[in-house]
Amino acid sequence: MPEIHPLAVVDPQATLADDVRVGPFCHVGPKVTLGTGTRLVSHVTITGRTTLGENNTVWSGAVLGGDPQDLKFQGEDSQLVIGDHNEIRECVTIHKGTANDHGITTVGSHNLIMAYAHLGHDCVLGSHIVIANAVQFAGHVCVEDHVVIGGATAIHHFVTIGQHAFVGGMTRAVNDCPPFMIAEGNPAVIRGVNTTGLGRRGFTAESISNLKDAWKRLYRRTATGKAGNTASALEDLEDAYPHDACVLALVAHVRRSGQGVYGRYREGLRKDNPRTNPAK
Repeated sequence: MPEIHPLAVVDPQATLADDVRVGPFCHVGPKVTLGTGTRLVSHVTITGRTTLGENNTVWSGAVLGGDPQDLKFQGEDSQLVIGDHNEIRECVTIHKGTANDHGITTVGSHNLIMAYAHLGHDCVLGSHIVIANAVQFAGHVCVEDHVVIGGATAIHHFVTIGQHAFVGGMTRAVNDCPPFMIAEGNPAVIRGVNTTGLGRRGFTAESISNLKDAWKRLYRRTATGKAGNTASALEDLEDAYPHDACVLALVAHVRRSGQGVYGRYREGLRKDNPRTNPAK
């Protein structure tokens, strides 16, 4: 049987694995599912149609599955789905999705989300991500695997942050951030390759060297830190490194961002954008 503190309120319709632990002053709503090994420390609120996988720890003051802070939200039956082995620290808020996207906010596995971070509606997070204190995600943000985001960073809606990127603290990210790179500033500028992170994760010296060359061709000669002469540079990189998966992933990301709206690939997919969906 789940271990539920007598001062916790768990709706009888909630689904809890046998070894779930619910601490004092927690509130678990009727549409919530908590997987095996999950622990709610204390003062945690989980509401809405929210699913947590296995071995998650949620700390005091966190609120998961709340209604989106979106004036277009009309009470639709949307979801929040969180994977396994996540550490969700104090006062984190994560909202469920909306009908203006796919109706689901998704968090992968093995993530550390530090205190006071906010993940808005319809965000899509991968796995092995570190989100430092007070990072603020607007809605519809996508973060790929193995990203590190420094404290007090603000991320504009529909921004995509590519795999293995590092976003420096107090950054204002209003455009997509390319994979394998360091983004920092207000607004964000691509400072170079995330060599420390890539080295720790076992990337070869050759691949890191190739990414450094790619950064030079795309960003080094531009005053704004944004990709310059993009089309020709991307073609040159494909010719120079046809077998380097990292360079090709970088090329694909930059190309998608350029085809999006305002430097944000996902912005071009939004259902309520008259520029991309005239029927709306």
